[in-house]
Amino acid sequence: MESAYSACLIHELRKAGLEAKTEVPVPLVYDGVKMTEVGYRIDILVANELVIEVKSLEVIAPVHLSQLLSYLKLSNRRLGLLINFNVERLRDGIYRRVNKL
Repeated sequence: MESAYSACLIHELRKAGLEAKTEVPVPLVYDGVKMTEVGYRIDILVANELVIEVKSLEVIAPVHLSQLLSYLKLSNRRLGLLINFNVERLRDGIYRRVNKL
């Protein structure tokens, strides 16, 4: 289900004139070495600034918000949204996180 929500969201973002990339690789650098075998990927990157993590879950656990914050830190970006589409009202499924404020 997440892939369907993601595809529709990307379509709406692009329709609004925004640049939206999908499955953007996030490099992990440890001790000065780029770990290429680690497969971190940002679900949606808007205007090369906003990280969006798409979920469709009954309950958002702290680990899901930690995942978003990790993507922000690893990609050196400041703003991220976790959007959970498995809610009655979409506004109740939006979580905003900021890196390095």
